[in-house]
Amino acid sequence: MSSKIKGLINIALVLLSWFSLSFLGKSKIKRFLPASLLIFLLEAMNVYVGKKREWWSFYNKPNSFLTGEFPMMIGPFLTGSMWLLNWFYGNFKQFIFINGVVNAFFAFFLVKLTEKLKVAKLNRLNNFQFFLYLFYKAPLLYGFQYLFDNKRKILYQLRKVFFLS
Repeated sequence: MSSKIKGLINIALVLLSWFSLSFLGKSKIKRFLPASLLIFLLEAMNVYVGKKREWWSFYNKPNSFLTGEFPMMIGPFLTGSMWLLNWFYGNFKQFIFINGVVNAFFAFFLVKLTEKLKVAKLNRLNNFQFFLYLFYKAPLLYGFQYLFDNKRKILYQLRKVFFLS
């Protein structure tokens, strides 16, 4: 696939992902964006480590973050985190299960598609390891959201423990 077509796909991926948030609503975006951004920053650090250790590679520009990982991170990853929180926050088991299904679909099926289309491939990770790489952030996302939603209650409990004991 030519780099021009990949660029157009990357732009479409980001724009469609962010356009979908218009259906989520401002209040939900405001509520779920902080936790999603924390996971996004964690993912950015993971990408740095992954590139250094050559866990994956992109065919055309292997060292370019902007044409490789960034469109997936800023598009489907960030917006998908907000959508999953919107639909399943409040039921941890369901959230983890659905997140696992989505990550498994990406790790086992979409990775094979990107290899066939000569976009990207896994080098030093197998599909199951890549699934674990994606999935371990799900409980963290849920936990961050819980902290943001309950920060007053948590701060009050911490004050009670440390200052009144």
